[in-house]
Amino acid sequence: MFTGLIEETGMIASLRKEKGSIVFTLRSQKTLRGLKRDHSIAVDGVCLTVIKRAKTTFDVQAVEETLKKTTLGNLKIGDPVNLERPLLPDGRLGGHFVLGHVDCTGVITDIQNRESSKVFWIRVPKKFARYLIPVGSVAVNGISLTISGLDKNSFAVSIIPLTMEVTAFPQYDKGRSVNIEFDVLGKYVERLLEARTARNR
Repeated sequence: MFTGLIEETGMIASLRKEKGSIVFTLRSQKTLRGLKRDHSIAVDGVCLTVIKRAKTTFDVQAVEETLKKTTLGNLKIGDPVNLERPLLPDGRLGGHFVLGHVDCTGVITDIQNRESSKVFWIRVPKKFARYLIPVGSVAVNGISLTISGLDKNSFAVSIIPLTMEVTAFPQYDKGRSVNIEFDVLGKYVERLLEARTARNR
């Protein structure tokens, strides 16, 4: 489980295709501390398993299903990525519950410059619009954010200077695809209500 509070931005040092999957070698600093083979790590909001650890890099592998549902297949050598290690039992939950299980990809449709922040509008497939609620939580490329505006199947998030500083958001332009994970609590409530409705028929 993750919090959506990015620890640092790493960089794609190299990548190679391997039987329908992609093995990424990532260079980082902070997230390497204590990181071992078989550990989980969120890369742009996608929970992946470390398959190799070196002195200044680590490898993760994205298989077919992951590549189909996320933006990882679009990454190139030199690209920055948001990194977060799993929450420790005694850790402080400062964002929201993020599982690293991407629901869909969204597209940045507009970027509005404010005096002290930037507002990003992101469009998601219509069937996922029901998970968007005013001032609700959403993870965008692994970043825990608060929904500041809604318009049909699009939502807005306000990015403060600190978030711009510690994440890969400065690299995001209009038209870019991003990984979206909606609040898991809402999805559980929906599933439970569906089961209750089915029993009462």
